[in-house]
Amino acid sequence: MKIFFSLFLLITLFSCRRESSIESSHKNFNYEKAKQFRTANKSDSAFYYYNLAKSDYTSTNDSLGAAKSLVNMAMLQNGSGDFYGSIESSLEANSLLKNEKDSTTRSTLAINYNNMAMASNSLREYEKAYELFKKALKYVDNKEDEYLCYNNISDVLISQKNIKLAKKYLQKAILVKDSINYSRALNNFAKAKYLDDKSYDPLPELYKALEIREIQQDNWGKNASYATLSDYFAEKDKMKALFFAEKMLQTASNIKSPDDKKEALLRIIYLDPTNYLNNFQKFNNVNDSIQTSRNKAKNQFALIRFDVEKMKTDIAEGRNQLLLKNVLVAALIIAIIIIIIGYWRRQKRLRKENELKIKSDQLRISKKVHDVVANGIYQVMTKIENQEHFDKEEALDELEFVYEKSRDISYEKHDPEHDNKDKKDRISSLIASFKNDTTDTYIVGNESEIWNGVSPSSFEDVFQIIRELMVNMKKHSQASRVIFKFERTDNLVKIQYTDDGIGIPGDMIYKNRLTNTGTRIAAIRGEIIFDNKSEKGLKITISFPVS
Repeated sequence: MKIFFSLFLLITLFSCRRESSIESSHKNFNYEKAKQFRTANKSDSAFYYYNLAKSDYTSTNDSLGAAKSLVNMAMLQNGSGDFYGSIESSLEANSLLKNEKDSTTRSTLAINYNNMAMASNSLREYEKAYELFKKALKYVDNKEDEYLCYNNISDVLISQKNIKLAKKYLQKAILVKDSINYSRALNNFAKAKYLDDKSYDPLPELYKALEIREIQQDNWGKNASYATLSDYFAEKDKMKALFFAEKMLQTASNIKSPDDKKEALLRIIYLDPTNYLNNFQKFNNVNDSIQTSRNKAKNQFALIRFDVEKMKTDIAEGRNQLLLKNVLVAALIIAIIIIIIGYWRRQKRLRKENELKIKSDQLRISKKVHDVVANGIYQVMTKIENQEHFDKEEALDELEFVYEKSRDISYEKHDPEHDNKDKKDRISSLIASFKNDTTDTYIVGNESEIWNGVSPSSFEDVFQIIRELMVNMKKHSQASRVIFKFERTDNLVKIQYTDDGIGIPGDMIYKNRLTNTGTRIAAIRGEIIFDNKSEKGLKITISFPVS
C-alpha cells in the first residue's frame, strides 16, 4: 500500500494530478504519445515512447527534455515494482540536470530525488531513502511542496522507529493547506504521537483524517487510514482491527492495488485464525501475482530499452555505411590531390636542399681556408716575429704544411696521421707559439686525461677556437699576460682564458677573428661566456661535453 500511495503523492507533487507526467521543455511527438498511453494506464507503451522521446531529445542536445523523459520512465518503473531499474533511470536523468538555477530543472530534480527515495524505501533501504528525501527538499521552491517532503521524510523515520525526529518533521508537515495532504500528515502525526507515548489517544485525529479522505473520495488515502486503524486496534480490539483490515482489502481490490491487498491479507491472517488456510492461500496467490508482475515489468522495460537501442544502432549503421562510402570517395580525391601537391613540394624541397648544400659547402670551405691557411700563416708569422733566431728551414716546413693542408681542402682529403697527434702537445705548442718579449703565456691543467674521449672533430673545433682567441689577443688586446686553465669534471671539459689586456666591447665580440667561434661552439654542443666587465682584461669560459 505504501508504494502506490507514495507514488500518488510523488506525481501529485507540485500540484499535478496522478495521471499527469512531467512536461517536456519542447513538444515532441513521441513524448506526447507517451503521455496519452500513460493516461490510459498502459505503462509498457508509455515507457516505450518516453524512451524514444529521450533519444530524440538527446540527438538534438536537449538535455532537459531527455532528463524529463527519463524521470517519467523512472516513475513508471517504480510504479511497476522495478525499483532498481527506477533508481538507475533516475540517476541517468540526474546526470543531465546540470543547470540548478533554472526553476524547471530544480522542480524536476525534486521529483527525481523523491522518486529515488521512494524506490529505496520500498527496498527497505531506509537510511538511503532518508538522505534522498532531504535532497529532494533542497530543490523545492514553495511551502506546500516543502510540507509534502516533510511528510515523506516522517514516513521513513517512522519505519526506522526514529519517532521523535519524525514528530519534528510532522509538526511542519501538518501546516499544509491542501486537504488531502493535510489528512495524510494528520494520520501520520497521530500515529507517531501514539508510538512515542502509548497513553496518548490518537483516535480523534485518525478518524478525522479518515473523514477528510472519505469526503475527498481519496481511496488511496482511505487505505492508509484503514491500515493505521487496524494496527492500532490489533492489541486492543481485534474485531475492530479485523473490520478495518477487511475494509482495506475491499478498497485495495477496487483500486487494483495488489500491494495493499497483500498488506490487508497479512493483517487478516493474524486477526482471523479460524480462516487461516483460506486467507493464506489468497495471500500466496496475490504475492505470486505481484512477483510475476514485477518480474515481467523488469524484463519488459529492459527489452523495450534493448529494442530501442537496437533500432538506433541499425539506423546509425545505415547512416555510417552511407557516410563511409562518401568518406572513401572524398578520401580518394584528397589522396590524389595530396600526392600531386606532395610531388610538387618534394621537387621544390630537393631543389632548395641542393642550393643549401652548395651554400653550406662554400661556407665550410671558406671556414677551412680561414682556419688552416690564414691562421696557419699568421701562426708562422708570429713565430718568426717572436723568435730571436730565425730558423728558415723550420719556417719553410711549416709553410709547406700549410700548403699541403690548403691543397687537401680542394680534395676534401682527411689526414689520419694528424688525428693521431698528441692533443695535449698540440694545444701547448699552439699557445706557446704566441709567447714573445711583451706577452707571456701560461698553461694550467693541460694533461692528457683532459682530452680522453674527445672526438677528433670536436678537438679540431676546440683547437681552432683557441687559435682564434690567441690571434685576436695578439692583434687587439695589448695583453702582457695570457693564462689558459684546463679542467675536467666527469664528461664536461672546461677551459678558462684570462688576459690583462684592454678587453672586447660587447658589440665587437663576434667580429674580427671571432667570426666562426660561435659556430664551432654550437658544433661541439658547448657554451662560451665572455666576462668583459672587469676594469682591465678579458675572461672567457668555454665548456663542452665529451661525446
